[in-house]
Amino acid sequence: MRENKRKKEKKALFRKINDWLHLWLGLVSGIIVFIISITGCFYAFQQEIKDMIEPWRFVEQQAEQFVPPSRLLDTAAVYMPGQRPTGLTYGHRGEAAAAGYIGMTDGKATFSVVFMNPYTGEFIKKQTPRGGDEFNFFNFVLDGHQALWLPYEIGKPIVGIATLVFVVLLVTGIVMWWPKRWNKANRTKSFKIKLKGSFKRVNYDLHNVLGFYSLIFAFVLAITGLVWSFAWFDKAVYFVFSGGDIKQGHHHPHSDLSNRDLPWEDALSPLDKAWYKTLETADDINGMYMTPYPADDDDPIDITVYHLIGQWYDHSEYFYDRYTLAPLEMDGSKFREASFADQLSMMNYDIHVGSIGGLPGKVFAFLISLICASLPITGFLVWWNKRKKKTRLAK
Repeated sequence: MRENKRKKEKKALFRKINDWLHLWLGLVSGIIVFIISITGCFYAFQQEIKDMIEPWRFVEQQAEQFVPPSRLLDTAAVYMPGQRPTGLTYGHRGEAAAAGYIGMTDGKATFSVVFMNPYTGEFIKKQTPRGGDEFNFFNFVLDGHQALWLPYEIGKPIVGIATLVFVVLLVTGIVMWWPKRWNKANRTKSFKIKLKGSFKRVNYDLHNVLGFYSLIFAFVLAITGLVWSFAWFDKAVYFVFSGGDIKQGHHHPHSDLSNRDLPWEDALSPLDKAWYKTLETADDINGMYMTPYPADDDDPIDITVYHLIGQWYDHSEYFYDRYTLAPLEMDGSKFREASFADQLSMMNYDIHVGSIGGLPGKVFAFLISLICASLPITGFLVWWNKRKKKTRLAK
């Protein structure tokens, strides 16, 4: 009897501590979790919305081959004089090419894009989505999602810590949800929303039941978000799924500096030549990205090929010695040949925004994010109603 009593007391104490943690961690982090989640809802469909409102991002599909990078860079240089692009992108066959520029204007960081017709190299439009005079809604949403509209060095760690707290809330929440007895009444209460009940009951069910049904998917969204928030978390996830391997930081093969004084005798530029080689080598090309001007002398020419439209994870990187154009290899640079841990790392963004499942996946991610945004609100109302009840009883 005493043993049973001790077990009950321990269980009651555990529940009390768990409930206390869930309450106060939820109250402290609630507004941050709400901002992260609601901005995630908006951002889920940013690509589809931009496709509708930015017609300059598309061109009429033609049978001809795209023009080489040098033609596009020459066009972009006219509209960004004296600046070097940080990236050049080819989309799928119905999409405009784009050269991106990172710079400073009046002490403010800017990002500008020059859109061009990939079949002719003709200019379409110049846009400055970050740091320009025009308000960019999705940059505003992204800044809120990643840093709460604070400077990134301040806001990003706060978002990361709040997301860690949210993971704890999911664990403490399932403990609170777990019925003490699995009888019919408790099963109904735990799995169904009583829409005909009072406001308090409906609110409680929205928090309790929706929280349970979204638990695993909310956990996935939180974990994939933490991968960007903390380098140590990213490495820990890689360590677990690789079976103990250490994730390397950003790295690439290097060009042979002993060849840098060799004269370049081809009529095509090294970048154009590498681009043509990639077209001959790669399969299922539905987009390409390259850095036109490598930063260091030993940097290679790096061309990334995207194999799927609307998804980023299935890609292959091709490296070339910038002086001889000899192909260079690096483990994990091609999704289809990479280890499971490397593949999972490449899939992180697509999992986080739901694009891993196409449009249905984005709709699902939107709904889960919406539920996550509702949990701090319904949770606060549950606490507030209980608090008012206690105050009335005390009188």
